[in-house]
Amino acid sequence: METIGFLELNNIAKGIEAADAMLKAAEVELVLAKPSCPGKYIILIHGEVAAVKSSVDAGCKRGGTYVIDETVIASIHPQVIEAVTMCVPPARPDAIGILEFMGITASIKGADAAVKAADVDLIEVRLGMGIGGKSYVTLTGDVAAVTESVKCGGEAGAQSGLLMDGVVIPHPREELIKYLY
Repeated sequence: METIGFLELNNIAKGIEAADAMLKAAEVELVLAKPSCPGKYIILIHGEVAAVKSSVDAGCKRGGTYVIDETVIASIHPQVIEAVTMCVPPARPDAIGILEFMGITASIKGADAAVKAADVDLIEVRLGMGIGGKSYVTLTGDVAAVTESVKCGGEAGAQSGLLMDGVVIPHPREELIKYLY
């Protein structure tokens, strides 16, 4: 497990400038840097704890008042990075969990808490593209594990006040599964 840093800004130009500052501040790897809806800019990095903290601090300083949210998560579960960067087809469709958030940073915190809470597989962490700036997490596993993960992931998102909803769908119809990835 490694550390991630995430920065969300409400200005695209300032976001690109902050991303550059983050990369120059410390030895980190850029996972993604892109605009998101509605007119935001998101940056995700990973690396060693101290480097990530230093990098996020530099991004916050450069972003100034345009920074909406930021986080550093040490020991991030590897599934979170996989689910952010690509959609993983569900392996066990016994149950599906969905967590919906008003903020992008909250979805990453929620996804990490959810996958650490029980034996589940993240399908996707959708980061606010084409859905009005909302984000959501989809995951799968057995009903009990998904229920626990949705509860814990929801609690992590609720701490910031940005949790919209969390649902568990036991034994989903097979034709629904293909539309989750």
